[in-house]
Amino acid sequence: MVFSSSIFLFAFLPAFLLLYWLSPRAIRTTTIALASFVFYGWWKAEFVLLLLFSAIVDYWLGSRIVHARRTGGRPGRWLLLSLAVNLGLLGYFKYANFGVATFRALLQSLGFAGDFAWVDIVLPVGISFYTFQTMSYTIDLYRGQVQPAERFVDFLCYVSMFPQLVAGPIVRYSLVEDELRDRRSTLSGIYQGLLFFQCGLVKKVLLADAVAQFANTAFDAPNPDSVTAGVAWLGAVSYAFQIYFDFSGYSDMAIGLGLMLGFRFPVNFDSPYRSISITDFWRRWHISLSTWLRDYLYVPLGGNRKGPVRTYVNLALTMLLGGLWHGAAWNFLAWGGYQGFWLIVERAIGKRPFYAALPRFLCIGLTFVLALFGWVLFRAHDLGHAVDYSLTMLGLGGGGGEAADRLTLRPGPWAEFVTCALVVWLLPTSQRLVPRAQPAFVLTLQILFVFAVLVVRLAPEEIPFLYFRF
Repeated sequence: MVFSSSIFLFAFLPAFLLLYWLSPRAIRTTTIALASFVFYGWWKAEFVLLLLFSAIVDYWLGSRIVHARRTGGRPGRWLLLSLAVNLGLLGYFKYANFGVATFRALLQSLGFAGDFAWVDIVLPVGISFYTFQTMSYTIDLYRGQVQPAERFVDFLCYVSMFPQLVAGPIVRYSLVEDELRDRRSTLSGIYQGLLFFQCGLVKKVLLADAVAQFANTAFDAPNPDSVTAGVAWLGAVSYAFQIYFDFSGYSDMAIGLGLMLGFRFPVNFDSPYRSISITDFWRRWHISLSTWLRDYLYVPLGGNRKGPVRTYVNLALTMLLGGLWHGAAWNFLAWGGYQGFWLIVERAIGKRPFYAALPRFLCIGLTFVLALFGWVLFRAHDLGHAVDYSLTMLGLGGGGGEAADRLTLRPGPWAEFVTCALVVWLLPTSQRLVPRAQPAFVLTLQILFVFAVLVVRLAPEEIPFLYFRF
């Protein structure tokens, strides 16, 4: 089920909100958990059992960690078991197909057949997100940074909460611990939530899905040699806009839904394309993931506490694993390595880019260009395609006019493309745009008007969010 689909907007969400607000306060957490199972099981009901299994295992292991800490036992072994279960499930469902394909290719390169039977595993939507959440819970318990969930239903709600279940933001238990026990849906919160949800829906339906036409035309051209340098740049910029508005749109909708229920989820984006360096970019892009990687991977590896060389190694490992988290393919690993390279370069010259002496607007522009070549690795079909596409952008490949003709002769979303640029570099972010005041009559009419426009623009088929695949 997709937030921007008719079934969610006109059936699931109204029914859920009505049921939630009519439920006695004592069972509202249970209502969220049950509704989340319906939401998640809409795609594949059997994966609800996997989600439930993860919640049961980590809730129980969390209790064993706390018991061991209090009785002088060995909490570390229970933590290791939690990590083994979580990473084992993530490895099996997300990386088994990649491992088998790589092994086949290796056998064939050595002259063997490599055609043994294998049935591809279906990747459960959102497994990367909720696995990181459950892991953070047991790790924080081991560190003594949170108290254990008093009731299993509270932890189950935390793991399965549908607003941010399948594409984040990655919410740590400490952020919602108090709200799981006691929260209130206020008129102001509901109003702010509606505005956040509307902002996210606008980003997804009116901007991301529109500029995707340019990106798809450039990256999916039947004949890659027909893509000119200009078309390649247009496609790369369009994809940068698409993934930002698609993902930040989902995060805004998740934050909005959370506010309607009395939760405050963390901000996940802070104008990342206004960054003046790649280091700054990673403080602004997918903040819940970058801080998770920092706190649970980079710092435990040693961070920057063991000298420059070890710092560079830790940065490289963190970003390589961050790339692998996004997908089981060599281009995602290369994307992580690319990001790590620039972070190391900037760290080596004093946490600043090599172009830091330039005016701020040029620093922003050059950082965006560096990010574009990273997005080429992210969007390309494979590593070879990414290299060819990047060479085309540099004027060292491509040439024909087939893709260019399709872009210029057919009506395209040029207005949406320009709007994306204006929003990215001129308008405030959603969290600064949404007022905290009580609803006013004029603003309420605005909500209804914009929502009506969005309904008209809804696609006849559900267009999944890009991060569903991760």
